[in-house]
Amino acid sequence: QVQLVESGGGLVQAGGSLRLSCTVSGRTFSRYAISWFRQAPQKERAFVAAVSWTGKITTYADSVKGRFTISRDNVKNTVYLQMNSLKAEDTAAYFCASDQRPYGLGPPTSHEAAYWGQGTQVTVSS
Repeated sequence: QVQLVESGGGLVQAGGSLRLSCTVSGRTFSRYAISWFRQAPQKERAFVAAVSWTGKITTYADSVKGRFTISRDNVKNTVYLQMNSLKAEDTAAYFCASDQRPYGLGPPTSHEAAYWGQGTQVTVSS
């Protein structure tokens, strides 16, 4: 059974930083890409960042480029999302997600994700 568990959310002031973690179990972690999505109240779930199964290819939404960094640790079966220079508009529930198939680049849309974590809340106060 594939499980994704997020952690690291919280309340932070604008301009601050947080690091989210997504720990995966139930599959060979190193073969699968991971994406992060976020969902603000009354908005659709939106792509934030993805890291390929090799860790060599990363992609970002334009809104977070230069501020967020995604990375993976295949020893710890964990993907990280380092979020710097946070803004009030980054406030959302953050979810990690994985493809059904291995050796990919990470689901670019929520419709293409096969497995989801439960989410972690990030609140940025202005």
